Amino acid sequence: MSRIAIPTYEASPAASLPLLDAVQAQLGVIPNLFRLVGASPATLEGLLGLSGALNRTLDVRTRERIAIAVAETTGCDYCLSAHSYLALNLAGLDQEEVEANRQGRSKDPRADAVLIFAKRVVQTRGKVENSMLEAIRLAGLSDAQIVEIVANVAINVFTNLINNVAQTDIDFPVVRAGGL
Repeated sequence: MSRIAIPTYEASPAASLPLLDAVQAQLGVIPNLFRLVGASPATLEGLLGLSGALNRTLDVRTRERIAIAVAETTGCDYCLSAHSYLALNLAGLDQEEVEANRQGRSKDPRADAVLIFAKRVVQTRGKVENSMLEAIRLAGLSDAQIVEIVANVAINVFTNLINNVAQTDIDFPVVRAGGL
């Protein structure tokens, strides 16, 4: 059971309702994360704003791979469950790739470089070695894309922290971090 109350849609603050409606329109459901964060309309607005902006940068497969690697690294079962589901059913990744992504790896060389870098950003809290930046650039990523990778790591760490604090009830097929 969640340690922070997850309001029903009807019990959510009025300022959160249009934002939750937008989530419903986009996903067809309102996952527990968004109703939880919707307890603070400002936080929900910030989360959706940054998420929406980042959805226009890196492709969905890359974003889901990053989310999986970050969730495994931070031990967030909620986010690992959600993003494993989305990777398989939205991004079209296969189970073998999702398992590799959990380890911060990929069968695709470019994606592999992205995930090694993203995982290292989490592990070092952003204090990555020069060799990490050299490697990601050698994989063909621009400075703008490096910034976008870090932003994707940051938004995922944010949701991981919220879900770890709240122990949010998982409303996706359950995947447990550390279960490799």
